[in-house]
This record gives sequence, C-alpha cells and structure tokens, in this order.
Amino acid sequence: MTPAARLQATIDILDRILAGTPAEQALTGWARSSRYAGSKDRAAIRDHVFDCLRCKRSFAHLGGADTGRGLVLGLLRAQGHAPDTLFTGQGYAPQPLSPDESSPPATDPPQSTALDCPDWLADDLRDSLGAGFTPVMQALQHRAPVYLRVNLARTTRAHAAQLLARDGIETRPHPLAETALEVTENARRVRQSDSFINGLVELQDAASQAVIQSIPLTKAAHVLDYCAGGGGKALALAALGAQVTAHDANPARMKDIPERARRAGVTISMQQTPQGVFDIVLADVPCSGSGSWRRAPAGKWSLDRAALDALLQVQSTILNDASQHVRPGGQLCYVTCSLLNAENADQVTQFLNRAPQFKLALQKRLTPLDGGDGFFLAVLQHCA
Repeated sequence: MTPAARLQATIDILDRILAGTPAEQALTGWARSSRYAGSKDRAAIRDHVFDCLRCKRSFAHLGGADTGRGLVLGLLRAQGHAPDTLFTGQGYAPQPLSPDESSPPATDPPQSTALDCPDWLADDLRDSLGAGFTPVMQALQHRAPVYLRVNLARTTRAHAAQLLARDGIETRPHPLAETALEVTENARRVRQSDSFINGLVELQDAASQAVIQSIPLTKAAHVLDYCAGGGGKALALAALGAQVTAHDANPARMKDIPERARRAGVTISMQQTPQGVFDIVLADVPCSGSGSWRRAPAGKWSLDRAALDALLQVQSTILNDASQHVRPGGQLCYVTCSLLNAENADQVTQFLNRAPQFKLALQKRLTPLDGGDGFFLAVLQHCA
C-alpha cells in the first residue's frame, strides 16, 4: 500500500470507531476484509489510528472536523506534512482537500483541546496532578514505550537482554523496577522471540512492575490476587516466590493464566470464590484507566461522570470484600492505574474510616512522567 492509501484506510477505520465500534474490533474487521495489506501496512495503519485517538481533540481542531478525515488531516499537520501532497484522490488516496480544508485553523485551541483532555474531567485532573497536570497530559498524547518484565525465577535481566539481542530485539534496563527492560528496537518481534515463547520475559509496563516490587513480599507468602484478570501481576508475584491464588469476578478473564504460568515455570491456583485468609491480598481494581490512556486512548473519550461514579462504587465494594481475606497482621494492597485522587487517596481514606482495623503503611503514586503508566498503590496493614 502507498502512504496515501494507508491514510485512507485509517480514515475508514476511524469513522467506524467514531460511530461506536471498539478500536480493536474496527482494526480487526478492516484487516480481515483487506487481505492485500501486508504486515507493515497493518502496523502503520494501527499506529495512525492510535495516534489519532490519543490526540483526538487537538487533531480535530487542526483538521477542522471530528471525523476520520479531519483527524488524519490534523495528524499530518501536527507532524509537519503538507496534506495536499497525500490527499490527491489518485488511486486509493483520500480525495483532494476542499477549500475549507486547505488551510489550518487561524486560532489557537483552548487548553483542554490542546492537551486532549476531556472538559468534564479537566478540573479533577488539575486537582489530582497539581503542577504536573500539563506535562502529564502532554505525555499522554504520545505512544507509550514497550516494556518487558524479566522472569527472575528463570533468568536475570542481563541474560534476558542478551538473549533478546540475538533475536534482533534491543533493550535497556529501566530504573522503575529491577525486572524492567525497555524495548528500544524491534518491539513487534517480542512475541515471536525465544525469550518470550520460553517464558523468560513477559510484556508488562514498568510502572506495573514497580508496584509489584513495592509490595512487602516475604518468602513463600500466601497471596490472593483478587482482581487477577489476565494474570500479569499474579505471574510477577509468583516469579518472586509467592504462593499465588488468582480470583476474578469474571472467571473468563483468567482463561490464559494456566498457559502463561506453564510457560513461566510457576504455579498459580485459581478460585472462583475466594476461601480463607492470606498474608497479602492484592486488589488491582477496575478504574478509569486514566494512567494508561497512552495505551488505551479510546477510554479517555468513552468515560463519563456516570461511569466514573459507578467505578468508585465498585472500588469501594471490592475494598470491603477483599479486606475480609486478609489475615491478622497481613496486608491489603490497593492498586489502580488511575491518576485521579477520587480513585486513589480519597478511596483509601474512606476505606480506613470504615475499617479501623487497618492502617496505611505505604502509599505510592507514579505518573507517565516517571516513564511508565500512571499507577497508584496503597499498602494497608491489618492491625492484629
């Protein structure tokens, strides 16, 4: 495909997303109906789509319309390209620019538009981030780095880097966690590499790894991962020697855990209904995902106040339920990938007011300015 044809495909996919189709579904549907597109074409188009979703408001301003065509036009202007050299109408290229499209906007956008921040959430984010509001929102406009977690149960970080290099995948250690490698070249080869296939590395954000590293884990501790999902944190805990039990309100989310655990050489038990008490209960709760909007930018635009309020209630309920499985003297570890105080420190304060048998032992917040996603951790000690 020519660069211009890739842009037209991006326009078509974005129009489907703007009409309500989830981004991954729209990309998959286009790929299945476009067998002529090679892997490089699909990768380039995927990058265009996610670039436009991260910067949906600012690109719509630059392109003059909140449409697939307007977003792609804004993308080109943001990158310093002359749109009329690609919007030619020749072959599979987008149609030529109309007179209204031929010039960029004459006025600067409002701050929230320039920062691609939803208006309704801007005040909450300012209150939560303080002086970090502008730089964090700017960071969320760019693609996230690709990070790997080295499985310390099987290898060392240095050795994993050497093995990856043999497959042409260049990495460097990242300071957020002792297990973290940042992929600097050929990230799309990771899943086909021997290191990944043999369970020596897993894809996991560096901030997520830093959260695991901050949990006060003793050797052979019994850990309940209360909201396990696909098992990324459960695998990381097991690799450090914990005896991990995974649970999720939707057991189908855990379907990949057995194979991932086999590949990693660790054992993870699974319980549909948690039983008993544990040394550590990890509650990585459903949240706004605002700390990971670089990776899942569609969530920035689908979230609204009603959905956030519903999430706050779910988080409160999970804290109450998960706390029942903490042994006397154990820890409840509350985690979100949110930047909002309402989901983080405020939620913890409200829980401590309801549960005086717990006290705050550790609180940690990371933002994209630290290099990874935005994460929050509170370690709550059960006072025996």
